[in-house]
Amino acid sequence: MWILYAVGSAFFAGLTSILAKCGIRKTDSNVATAVRTIVVLLFSWGMVWIVGSGKQLSAIGGKTLVFLLLSGAATGASWLCYFRALQTGEINKVVPVDKSSTVLTILLALIFLGEGISLPKAFAVLAITAGIFLMIEKKDVAGAEKGNTGSWMLYAAGSAIFASLTAILGKVGISGVESNLGTAIRTVVVLVMAWGMVFVTGKQGEVKNIDRRELIFICLSGIATGASWLCYYRALQEGPASVVVPIDKLSVLVTVAFSYLVFGEKLKGRAMAGLGLLTAGTVAMALL
Repeated sequence: MWILYAVGSAFFAGLTSILAKCGIRKTDSNVATAVRTIVVLLFSWGMVWIVGSGKQLSAIGGKTLVFLLLSGAATGASWLCYFRALQTGEINKVVPVDKSSTVLTILLALIFLGEGISLPKAFAVLAITAGIFLMIEKKDVAGAEKGNTGSWMLYAAGSAIFASLTAILGKVGISGVESNLGTAIRTVVVLVMAWGMVFVTGKQGEVKNIDRRELIFICLSGIATGASWLCYYRALQEGPASVVVPIDKLSVLVTVAFSYLVFGEKLKGRAMAGLGLLTAGTVAMALL
């Protein structure tokens, strides 16, 4: 069943990217992230109430709680970076860089969780890495180094790093904790971080000026995120992180398909080859 949850996580994560992109055309990314988090918070605690896992809250150990909070902090940092990258860059470029967290997660799982990696899996990791490289253009790398047109890439890279930390910390933190409850606790941390950024940057006044159409997309992206999280952490609780994470990253296929239909963004031959390698490597990681 954890494979089905991981697939569900991938679908909703891909949908999240498209809905979020529609909601941050005019709205500041930090403000949008903060508003989305409210939706996710309501969604996640609603699920806790439905499954009746709230009574387990007092039984959570100190160590587990610390890892859940750290995982939430990493998620918040990843979100802030990711949606800033989405606002300033093309979705077909941002998402593959963000998905490089797959490689980092596998390495961290090997080091900290003792999840072994076979030779075939090592080749799969190389395929994923090569695919990501092919989907990034040289001008984007040069722009990132200069801090101008390619600045989205720095935010996307930051998103990947924090996302990989989220998976590892979350894997440790949800041991012995009902997955919906663990997700809800983490969301509280993300909410504090997101709104903290809004007040630190002095953009709280922009909340009331959000375009109604964009607000709808922001809220829908929050619902999609909540659904993705619930599936993801249920899969992570039951399956190995080194396999769950690659399946989740197949959301790039959903994103690429919808970005073409919604935004008309097309992949060039080099990028298509990269997408093929990324997908093949990800599928191999799930099957090997």
